[in-house]
This record gives sequence, C-alpha cells and structure tokens, in this order.
Amino acid sequence: MPRITPSGKSACSSARRSLSTMTGPLPAGSDQTTAEDEDFLRFVGLIRSSTRIDLSQYKEAQMRRRLTTLRHKHGYATFEAYWKALSGSGALMDEFLDRMTINVSEFWRNPSRWDVLASRFLPELLAESPRLRCWSAACSTGEEPYTLAVLLNEAGALSRSQIDATDLDRTVLAKAAQGTYPARSVKDVPKKMLDSYFEGSGDSYAIRKDIREKISFRQHNLLDDAFGGPYDLIICRNVMIYFTEEAKSGLYRRFAEALRPGGILFVGSTEQIFSPGDYGLESADTFFYRRSYA
Repeated sequence: MPRITPSGKSACSSARRSLSTMTGPLPAGSDQTTAEDEDFLRFVGLIRSSTRIDLSQYKEAQMRRRLTTLRHKHGYATFEAYWKALSGSGALMDEFLDRMTINVSEFWRNPSRWDVLASRFLPELLAESPRLRCWSAACSTGEEPYTLAVLLNEAGALSRSQIDATDLDRTVLAKAAQGTYPARSVKDVPKKMLDSYFEGSGDSYAIRKDIREKISFRQHNLLDDAFGGPYDLIICRNVMIYFTEEAKSGLYRRFAEALRPGGILFVGSTEQIFSPGDYGLESADTFFYRRSYA
C-alpha cells in the first residue's frame, strides 16, 4: 500500500496542521463590526494562535457560512462556545478540519485537458528530463495522481518517474492510499484504461496495486509547509478558487519557484492565472503554465 507520510508538524488531534500567519480581515463591505462579526473574528484569532490555522486565507463569506452551519449542527449559539468545545475535543477538531477542506475529485476530470497533458506536455517534459518529478498538490482522495500515473505508464515512463501526492486532510489521504472508488469517480475513465488499470465493476473499482505503489502520499499544508522541488510537473486543480487573492498570488509564486525552468503547472478549469509573468510563468496552453527559462 502507498506510504502516507505526516507533515513535519505533529498531528496530535490534527490540531497542529497550520495554514498561515496572516491577520484576519474585517467582513467584506463593512467598516464596522457587529457583535456577531466580533465573535467570528475572535474565533479566527483563537484558531490562529492555538493551532496556527489561518482562516483568513480562505474567502471569508464561504468559510464563515460553512463554519456557522457546522457549529449550529452541534447546537453552539456562538463561535466562542464552539471554540471551547473544539479545544477540548479531538473528534470535533477533526470534523472542523475536514469541513475546511474541499474533497471533490474524479479520474480524468475535464478529460480534454488530460488529453493535452498526455499528447503534448508529457512527451515534451520526457524529452527534456527522462526521469520526471511530479507533484499532485491538494490531491484529495487520489484520483488526480492516479490519473497521472496511468498516463505515465502508457508513455512507458512510470517506472522512472516520481509522483508525490499531498493534502492537508489525513482522512482523505488514507482513502487515497486504499485506491478504491465508487463508480461515479471513474465515469470519465476511457474504457481501455478502465479495463487495464482497475479491478472490480458495478459500484466499486480499485486501482491496480502496482499503480498504487508508485504514489507517495504525504500530509502537507499548501499555505505553510515547504514546497520542495524542483519538479517537472505540478498539478493543483480546483483548489485555488477557495483562497483569497493574496493567498493565491503567494501560492502561484511558490509553485513557480518549485518548478524547474521549463516545468509545467497544470491548474483547474476555473483557475486561469492572469499576468502569469508576474510569477515567472508563461501561458503554455489553456490551464497550463510553464516556468520561464530566463
């Protein structure tokens, strides 16, 4: 089974998984705070000082709505009361962290983009570097890195390639390492690939063991942990839309720094990078960006 490596920070009750050290903003469109605003901002500060998780890196309205629903679910009238419960319950903290992360993934999501990766960019990258280093960032339950592994295997390059797959949420990493998926996750897998690389049928499909063993899963915090590299290919799709513009800008810069010159960043279908040159990137195709050689 693929190995799951913890982040460099202790995961005791999962509370030490950090995101950033920024300060929290006032609610959008308001110069004054209400009592409810103050309650939420105190919660943001308590979370940041006690766990180093910075909710202000996420879009405030979405995050606040998600957490309000969560505290109401458990019957807490205020964020202050919810924090007191969180700080004393590992189970509640794990649920809180799970709600913060977005775990929607499929094999071959947006198939035409994967076709471009397979037909154009993988051959180009392999021509320059026969041993590819690849990173699937915020990989969720693993469909993305497994899709990449299948494409590399079809290109005859998997055995000499490295695929790192990371996520903040250890629960989804455990699911990814198991490599078993419901039918809806494989609906876009080409039939030839489904027959060749998956076992099972009907409601459950498992990726082949030899493919699973090529992925190195690791807990990693995009907004705080070191990126490593240099990588030939970084895939980070359908994650950036949940972050603030400032957080996204910092991440794009760090992704570029983690790529070798000529390396490719593959982003999601709603995540076009405006002014990629500001980050040392250049547009290579729709949703593909290349680190500049200069």
